[in-house]
Amino acid sequence: MSGENLNIEYKREVPEKSIKYVKSVVAFANGSGGRIVFGIDDETREVVGMDNETIFKTVDAITTAIADSCEPAIMPNVALKTIEDKTVIIVEVEAQRNRPYYVKSLGLEKGVFVRVSGTTRPADSYIIRELMFEGANRSFDQTVCVGLEVTEDEIEALCRKLSTVAKEHCRSEEEQRRVKDVTKNNLVSWGVLVEKDGKLLPTNAFTLLTGNAALPTKVQCAVFKGNTRTVFVDRREFEGPVYEQLEEAYKYVLAKINLGARIDGLYREDAFEIPEQAIRETLVNAIVHRSYLQPSHIQVIVFDDRVEITSPGGLPPGLTVERMKQGYSIVRNEALANVFLYMRLFEHFGSGIPRVVEMVKSYGLREPEYIDMEVGVRVNFYRLPEEIRQEIRQAAAQVTTQVNMADNQSVDILIDKDTTQATTQATTQVTTQVTTQVTTQVETLIIGIGDGFYQRDELMQQLNLGNIRYFSKSYLVPAIQQGYVTMLYPDKPRHPKQKYYLTEKGKELLKLLKSQP
Repeated sequence: MSGENLNIEYKREVPEKSIKYVKSVVAFANGSGGRIVFGIDDETREVVGMDNETIFKTVDAITTAIADSCEPAIMPNVALKTIEDKTVIIVEVEAQRNRPYYVKSLGLEKGVFVRVSGTTRPADSYIIRELMFEGANRSFDQTVCVGLEVTEDEIEALCRKLSTVAKEHCRSEEEQRRVKDVTKNNLVSWGVLVEKDGKLLPTNAFTLLTGNAALPTKVQCAVFKGNTRTVFVDRREFEGPVYEQLEEAYKYVLAKINLGARIDGLYREDAFEIPEQAIRETLVNAIVHRSYLQPSHIQVIVFDDRVEITSPGGLPPGLTVERMKQGYSIVRNEALANVFLYMRLFEHFGSGIPRVVEMVKSYGLREPEYIDMEVGVRVNFYRLPEEIRQEIRQAAAQVTTQVNMADNQSVDILIDKDTTQATTQATTQVTTQVTTQVTTQVETLIIGIGDGFYQRDELMQQLNLGNIRYFSKSYLVPAIQQGYVTMLYPDKPRHPKQKYYLTEKGKELLKLLKSQP
């Protein structure tokens, strides 16, 4: 039988003083719910059971004590269960929404309890405030920052900066042209500014987006030797606007993990041992969904075996780790989420975590670990064992920075997804030397592209082809090798919005093909 944790507590018998278990009931209601099991020893996990002659009176007493002792009222589900031929009482408390819940006799200031590391503890003042915001269904970042005023120049400066950042994150010139500049009205609608009595007041989101000292926040980054926080190798702290903290923390992690090479047929790509986008999206989540009421900061730690990202604030009520993995999302800071969405720092609410999991698994790595610690959320990205990373480094060292186009030579660094064993495979495909002769397939592709810009799937659909390998080998790769077709993003062959178009040489051939009878 498993031990006590965030969501379960064992008691050998019902205490004489009900407050001893009512505190845990309150803590479960303020958290993600939980169960108290009476009739199981909390130390040995021995099933001792309850007295069957008085068990129904005991159930009534527990139910009454909880109903009379908690504010707002909590109505648990109380059930009997037989384990090892003995009857135990299970009190199940669901996560409640009218937070904060507290013990009446202790009052709001001292009667609020939460679960931390499998134990019930009094809530600190900042946690009580967080629970109040959750209970009122309000976002802290959309609340006016008390004592802070803002000028028209400061508002205009923020508008310009947000517009600039949004354009910097566009993937094409066409997308940049579609970006609309941020206006004062946008800031109001997002909750960055609040209009009151004809005056614009800055919210906490404005403070976070400008790096104002009225709401100090930072991202703490470090590298530790080994797999524990014993010997640190390097440490940095990043302050300023939260979107700048994101960029600095992102660059820090990439500088501390391994960079290798992935070569797929024609293309050679630099690739980090953990998907870059997975790290970036997790940092975005940490900044947008953290609790800014807590005095602690986001921590990003690089260990030998993992990269650990921890953000203050547990999961909101109704949200669990499993539901997150399924794409369910509850936004804690709505103003920041709106601004980050505008700046192209993430694309859709709720889709990030499922995408991160898939990206990491596609690298042959262990699935990232998500941990709800009630007062924080931690994500662990596990790295490959050192001996496997060494094999990869040795293989990558043998890869030249140029791919021999004439021999169509390719070198792949592979990770077996089932066994997590790294191997290296060097293959040389014997092909006919590229000549001036153009195959029918290349001619068909050139005619299909014409004056347009197309993604690979669009070209395959246009040519009525369904096999990606055949299309790449017989159409696309030869056309690129011979200089007739090029890429919109030549430095990033696997860009998600990659498109292909004709070079000047390709356009000349297109004219020739069109002129033929």
